[in-house]
Amino acid sequence: MSAHAPVKPTDITIPQDSLWAKMPVIGVVLAILGLAPVLGMAGGENKARAMFSYLFAFEIFLGLALAALGYLLIDTVARAAWSVVLRRIAETMAATLPLFAVLFIPIITIGYHELYPWTHETDAVLERKRWFLTDGFFMGRAVLYFAVWTLLAWVMYRGSLAQDQIESMSEREKRVRRLWAIAAPGIILYALTQSFAAIDWMMSLMPHWYSTIFGVYFFAASVQAYFAFMALIAMGLQRAGVLKEAITTEHFHDLGKYTFGYTVFWAYIAFSQFILIWYANIPEETEFYLMRIHGGWAGISYALPVAHFFVPFFFLLSRHVKRKRVGLALGSCYILFMYLVDFYWLILPNFKVEGAHESHFHIVWTDIAALVGMGGAFFAFFTFLLKRNKVIAINDPRLNESLVHENY
Repeated sequence: MSAHAPVKPTDITIPQDSLWAKMPVIGVVLAILGLAPVLGMAGGENKARAMFSYLFAFEIFLGLALAALGYLLIDTVARAAWSVVLRRIAETMAATLPLFAVLFIPIITIGYHELYPWTHETDAVLERKRWFLTDGFFMGRAVLYFAVWTLLAWVMYRGSLAQDQIESMSEREKRVRRLWAIAAPGIILYALTQSFAAIDWMMSLMPHWYSTIFGVYFFAASVQAYFAFMALIAMGLQRAGVLKEAITTEHFHDLGKYTFGYTVFWAYIAFSQFILIWYANIPEETEFYLMRIHGGWAGISYALPVAHFFVPFFFLLSRHVKRKRVGLALGSCYILFMYLVDFYWLILPNFKVEGAHESHFHIVWTDIAALVGMGGAFFAFFTFLLKRNKVIAINDPRLNESLVHENY
């Protein structure tokens, strides 16, 4: 291992004159400007379309926060050292999960019946699922999901912050072992709640359809986007003078490898879901894909395998691309764009104009406004937490190993 310069004190806190320090205020303004008109429109005759836009934006940023939590739990159990310099960013991103409990309120109060047809429709298929699709059980599960996520995220976050104040190496090791003990069962709780939340909030938009792999699909897409997002956040912090010595080309290379790996994993899960439904040819299952090859959705359906898999696969295949800031930034931006397209394709075809037989592809201003508003709320809370504390876990026993990390 090569020698590495120690982390400078000026590199571990966000400068007060930087854009990052101003982002909480900027984010709140964007949240108000974006979400207020969407929720205002949800009170009128276009209520259903506005709430589909809101749900789309909600799932986009919830997916990133949940992926951060999932990565954090897995990383902790694996006792990974290379990622210690990035750990605080992931912890802070996961700590935003309580915000989404608040942002979920309009979904269950304003758009509940417009989004989920099983709340006001019935037939033979729905009656067989009625034990699961009931108002009380749906609400109770949502409370459980947010309770589990908030508990896990804040235990990991607060535990890591407390470690910053511990001088004794033996006490630091005890803190690490305590977090390991929490993260191991936490992975099981996370996997179950994340999967069922995807089923409840996205798959039940089309209650006749079902897929036993849908929760994994949501996980694969969101974690792929998370690593791309993390790379961009790290680059942005370095431009502000933070972590310039700590996060090196080696760490960006690993972020690129994870992004590449989950690109393959997403494709594997997406293909597995499609081929099983195509082969079985059961009407309740094929309805999902039939809906997405009519009404203008066919272009996206046929483009997704190429645009979401083959393009990023061959682009990120090169070691040189992953080790160059410009190449990795371009690849990350592209993957985040495809993440938006993928979730739009999952959610919006379920919206139908009253009286219409099928959905029609049509981007409206509420889609953009909801993304801006939800992104503003997420960044406001994320940067508020990030600037209050050190952006690196300075007392983690594996920090030195992370600082000198190299790929071979």
